[in-house]
Amino acid sequence: MATTNEYGQPIGDDLGSWTPPELPSNETVLTGNHVRLEPLDPDAHGPALWGALATVPDSLWTYMSVGPFTDEAGLTATLRTFTQLANWQAYTIVAADGPAGFCSYLRIDQAGGVIEIGSIVFGPDLQRTTAATECLFLMIDHAFALGYRRVEWKCDDLNEPSRSAARRLGFTYEGTFRKATHYKGRNRDTAWFAIVDDDWRQVRRAFESWLSPDNFDDDGVQRRPLAAGR
Repeated sequence: MATTNEYGQPIGDDLGSWTPPELPSNETVLTGNHVRLEPLDPDAHGPALWGALATVPDSLWTYMSVGPFTDEAGLTATLRTFTQLANWQAYTIVAADGPAGFCSYLRIDQAGGVIEIGSIVFGPDLQRTTAATECLFLMIDHAFALGYRRVEWKCDDLNEPSRSAARRLGFTYEGTFRKATHYKGRNRDTAWFAIVDDDWRQVRRAFESWLSPDNFDDDGVQRRPLAAGR
């Protein structure tokens, strides 16, 4: 039932004691059982990331605003720009064998309590692994722990793998903004997905159930899909 004001008009719920959250710290390491997210250091992480990403097909970069890269210097220069952008916090994804990809919080709106997850690149050893899912769980969970009310996922509307990933992770599709931006000389209609704090308890339980060791057989194959927990 909607709340109404003194004029009988429906109004949004009161924010109560909520206050704008802090920015994600550039000194905080997010650690799971399979992966850890270290604040991106282009000089320290660049060589290993180039080693992890040098052999990925150029098609991996089709829906990214950056790449493909032909050498370590080009990748490292791009990573350095990520660390210089306002309202961004970039991470190196470190798996069992070392740096395996990168990801970021971006377009962070402290006043509104909104944060976006994006610029996600998984190297071949990370793709379609438990570590990859845990990486995204750590990012979403940390955002809500900081006090953000809304975590967003946006992608090119034509990028079906990204749309599928968002749905699998528990994000709700909210619509497509036509001609929202452009990149690499072409138009981008942007699909918007989000998880809000009201959703997170249930979505978090699904992640925890899926990541539990008893969800995997001796060969590491999942027994039940992530969506089953929702």
